[in-house]
Amino acid sequence: MNLVERLVGLIRETSSSLPTDVLAALRAAYRREDAGSSASVVLRTILDNCALASKTGSPLCQDTGTLAFFVDASLRRKVSPDAIGEAVAIATERGHLRKNTIDPITGKSYDDNRAEGAPVVRYVDAGGAAAGHGRVTLLMKGGGSENMSRQYSLPDAGLGAGRDLEGVRICVLDAVQKIQGYGCAPGILGVCVGGDRATGYEVAKEQLLRPIGVRGRRGALAEMERRLLEEANTLGVGPMGLGGKTTLLGVNMASRPRVPASFFVTIAYMCWACRRRTLEI
Repeated sequence: MNLVERLVGLIRETSSSLPTDVLAALRAAYRREDAGSSASVVLRTILDNCALASKTGSPLCQDTGTLAFFVDASLRRKVSPDAIGEAVAIATERGHLRKNTIDPITGKSYDDNRAEGAPVVRYVDAGGAAAGHGRVTLLMKGGGSENMSRQYSLPDAGLGAGRDLEGVRICVLDAVQKIQGYGCAPGILGVCVGGDRATGYEVAKEQLLRPIGVRGRRGALAEMERRLLEEANTLGVGPMGLGGKTTLLGVNMASRPRVPASFFVTIAYMCWACRRRTLEI
């Protein structure tokens, strides 16, 4: 099978099936909810939908989202933006993707989902990959969840949040409370502490590539991940905002250096349909 067809397969599989860690988190959430409750019904419907989509190879959500490809730098010559764009066009024609790319000025639809900056292709240093070999990871993030992403600048007098981890905690819980059921809860948070405005969003989104339950390398952030997940799930927002014990499935955090004048807390919100998959090349 040639490279373009392998990339088409990656798109099809990412669109139609969730990673095992996300499915496991959804099943665990279903078991926690009271039988017959709104939360239980919503989670059961989500799980049934996932099973049907995987069986039929159909998109598990009508919003196939922004396509972000993270390509090992060692594959730069082999996996080009043109090859990825061709695969996206073929996948769209075959119904694996919705016609989902709009020009913001003219309102024109790019019916093959190819335009300047779409799909998103980022070459990343995976570290230790042999020359010419590596991985391509696709993250599909729906617009509803993207709309719920947030960025805070500390200190925030309105929240009483200072320039410390307690201030970070206040910001994250404020975001979860304000999001409520929008963006299709239960969600997953990618959080970046520090950085500038642009890199904050990049790093926050990258945290969504980390499997649920795999903690960050910095002990203070790993502890904060556990605490925020526990506290967010006491807010009672629940699946789709209808109440329940599961508002978040996971919290993944990272940090980046900041300048003295700035202290950003950036939150990338992902819906339950955390579609990500990796292809070995």
